[in-house]
Amino acid sequence: MKIRLLLVDDHQVVRSGLRMLLSNESDVEIVGEAGTAHDAMDAVDSLLPDVVLMDIGLPDLSGIDATRAIKSAHPEVAVVALTIHEDEEYFFKMLEAGAGGYVPKRAAPEELLTAIRAAAAGEVYLYPSLAKLLVKDYLIQEHSSEAGKVLDGLTEREQEVLRYLAEGVANDGIAEALVISVKTVARHRENIMQKLRLHSRSELVRYAIRKGIIKP
Repeated sequence: MKIRLLLVDDHQVVRSGLRMLLSNESDVEIVGEAGTAHDAMDAVDSLLPDVVLMDIGLPDLSGIDATRAIKSAHPEVAVVALTIHEDEEYFFKMLEAGAGGYVPKRAAPEELLTAIRAAAAGEVYLYPSLAKLLVKDYLIQEHSSEAGKVLDGLTEREQEVLRYLAEGVANDGIAEALVISVKTVARHRENIMQKLRLHSRSELVRYAIRKGIIKP
């Protein structure tokens, strides 16, 4: 089954280059393009892609706002940021908006494809140099408080499920590993998200890194 991909960038030449690059991939189908945030949101409503490749610098709204709106209306649609911005402000805001991947435009094509495929599979992909920002953020949190050692009231079983979720394991894989039903895994996942007040897998991964549950 092909990954249905929507390209969002305000530069036609960039979209054309991406189309040329990605059209040759047997597992990727480009279903549409958009040059503004509003066009992107309308396209997601009508096309329901699996993954949106999102630029941050759009002429009407930012890609961050567009991502937040898309994830709110269609939480099943994955968003991967492809942008020139590599600073902390944009990076963390995009993750908080619900992006499941963050790749700079200078990255190699293989990195972009890896991010798209990971996002389509419900996983999180962060470009290595940007993942270091998460490590830095984690270390700051650890030095400023002991909060990283407290798992906010999660039961032992919920901590186990959290670790698997943060590592990108699907519900059926978690169920098999812990010898419980998929329905039970889903219930644990819902409880975890509620207790931690998280709304996306990317937020969950960031939390898990901060708490030392997984290593970046």
